[in-house]
Amino acid sequence: MTDGYKGRIGNLIRDARKHKGLTQAQLADLLNTSQSAINRIEQGQQNLSLEMIARVGAALDSSLVDIGAGPTHLRVTGPTTLSGEITVKTSKNAGVALLVGSLLNRGRTTLRKVARIEEVNRIIEVLNSIGVQTRWLNDDNDLEIVPPKELRLDAVDEAAARRTRSVIMFLGPLLHRLDTFELPYAGGCNLGTRTVEPHLSALRPFGLEVKATDGAYHASVNREIQPGRPIVLTERGDTVTENALMAAALHPGTTVIRNASSNYMVQDLCFYLQKLGVEVEGIGTTTLRVTGREVIDVDVDYAPSEDPIEAMSLLTAAIVTDSEITIKRVPIEFMEIELATLEEMGFNYTLSEEYLALNGKTRLVDITTKHSVLHAPLDKIHPLPFPGLNIDNLPFFAAIAAVAQGQTLLHDWVYENRAIYLTELNKLGGNVTLMDPHRVMIEGPTHFSGTEIVCPPALRPAVVVLLAMLASKGTSVLRSTYVIARGYEDLAERLNQLGANITAFRDI
Repeated sequence: MTDGYKGRIGNLIRDARKHKGLTQAQLADLLNTSQSAINRIEQGQQNLSLEMIARVGAALDSSLVDIGAGPTHLRVTGPTTLSGEITVKTSKNAGVALLVGSLLNRGRTTLRKVARIEEVNRIIEVLNSIGVQTRWLNDDNDLEIVPPKELRLDAVDEAAARRTRSVIMFLGPLLHRLDTFELPYAGGCNLGTRTVEPHLSALRPFGLEVKATDGAYHASVNREIQPGRPIVLTERGDTVTENALMAAALHPGTTVIRNASSNYMVQDLCFYLQKLGVEVEGIGTTTLRVTGREVIDVDVDYAPSEDPIEAMSLLTAAIVTDSEITIKRVPIEFMEIELATLEEMGFNYTLSEEYLALNGKTRLVDITTKHSVLHAPLDKIHPLPFPGLNIDNLPFFAAIAAVAQGQTLLHDWVYENRAIYLTELNKLGGNVTLMDPHRVMIEGPTHFSGTEIVCPPALRPAVVVLLAMLASKGTSVLRSTYVIARGYEDLAERLNQLGANITAFRDI
């Protein structure tokens, strides 16, 4: 083992330790060794056996022993019948918005049960690089966030920033902290060209001007410019609304935002802003009235609600395998159109009484799926901004339509090319015809059979393929599944707890 490798391993161990929120002394206790030994390891000055690397990896819940290994693949053996109960985890998109929103607060923010996914990890890496301290508090994924007195934007982790779309949401909170700053271009899912112009037009009333050159957003703020009339969003986008909300939160006057998204992650951000002392009226509607504060410096504790997209994923897993399972803590307000559409297709299920999420606001239910014989709906299925069928839930209807009798037309009008990836179902025996970049016709019922597929680069279609593999006869392989880890925490393992047979592996 060369010094170069030792240094690289030491860096990995140090980063994994910090990500876990442990001190060197705490890690030493876990490994029954000394703090000085941990320090030598992290400095690349210690020879390490494979056994020690594996022990460190186990202590830090990190695959350090896979250094230099390729991407993770999933092997699925089907067809599967699922049974049992599963609990929906908290929202990925709310978690990301709240992490960025914590920049508004000069005090300590504690977020409860944060989704431990790659997208969240990337945002935490960006926050850490600019001086924000983050610490995982326990196995419940409670996260403590403490901002520095001064942010260090010049030290931003460009690699992490380029691997997430969410970095554009930093514009809203940062425009109040700095007169000029730069952010690397956003990355994330490959869904076609989603313009940043709606974000910029929403933030110009606060004096923000952005030029995009050399792979970075170059931002400058004119403090003389302040919103004089309602901000009308040109698209009712979730992240655009969140950006406008965060800009308004530190504007001491009252800002009216029209054509605002009222989707689940926006509502969670609004509830968090209220805890910060910001007045927000109109939550759940398309007109938000925000009275901000010049300085926010409070210690707050907030629990984001559960994820309706994960709930839809689990519902789809049950439907395509014709299984009876109970999905607990489903945010019903954000699933009603989906369930009504499924009812029209012949889906049988029961609902529990409603109860409240930990935020005290969002209504939850438990859904128990029943044996169903599905048929195609009379009309096409298409998404709309909330309270319509969720844009991120539309792809799941491709797998559902594939097991239904008849022809179903899906119209994904939002993204230029996401629908294209749904034709991957044909490799499993589906009958999916691409009508144009936005529409697919699906003929069912399908008798899926296993095959090997490279994971589509878009998150939801990737999960759709995985779920169809559950219903496929024989063995399937889904290659390079990082995109799924961006949006789901331990999805394969959790499906296995319901009776699926999914094995993760890497090429040696």
